[in-house]
Amino acid sequence: MPDIGLYEAMSTLRAVRRLRPDPVAGDVLRRVLEAATWAPTGGNVQPWRIILVKNAAKKATLGALYAERWQAYSAGHRSSIANAAPDAKAKAERMLAAGDYLGEHFGEAPAIAVFCFNPQNMAITDAKLGRVSVVGGASIYPAVENFLLACRAEGLGCTLTTLLCEVEPQVRELLVIPQPWATACAVPIGWPLRRGHGPISRRPVEKLTFLDTWNAPYA
Repeated sequence: MPDIGLYEAMSTLRAVRRLRPDPVAGDVLRRVLEAATWAPTGGNVQPWRIILVKNAAKKATLGALYAERWQAYSAGHRSSIANAAPDAKAKAERMLAAGDYLGEHFGEAPAIAVFCFNPQNMAITDAKLGRVSVVGGASIYPAVENFLLACRAEGLGCTLTTLLCEVEPQVRELLVIPQPWATACAVPIGWPLRRGHGPISRRPVEKLTFLDTWNAPYA
């Protein structure tokens, strides 16, 4: 079992998009899958499931679907940064280059974890507020984050992707996902091709936290 502190894992959990095709041992896969099961869910119902895709033909089909969606997304993103400041543009281009690699090699990852959820088993308390509903994700994405952190602890590269949700009907047919189950994300995992995880860049606490009321500085 790897020995890495939780804070270290959280502060170095990069999106690793360049993965080697080398297989991942079964005991390692079981550990990261078990970590997902420890996540909290509303009412402890665990209204999610993982389809761990290892079959080469199915991965290739997922890869083709992902590549199509990535090409559309990246074209729009590149257009949006065309007039950005040089430093910001260079940073975005590095991210897009890694995304291009993943788009070309998505189906070659040793395993792809497709997270599914059952909306009928979730208490979606914001469903009637007239805005995008997010509460249901509280019973899904903590499991995804546990999975990602466990991959980090094992040294596995990983990244949370949602583009395949745009083509859910095709994914549903390929993986025989029954109604009313739906897809929340797909996480390709494998050993990093390059450096893998490392220090991450995020906004500081003072930019993201208020005290008592909105925009009241936290210090």
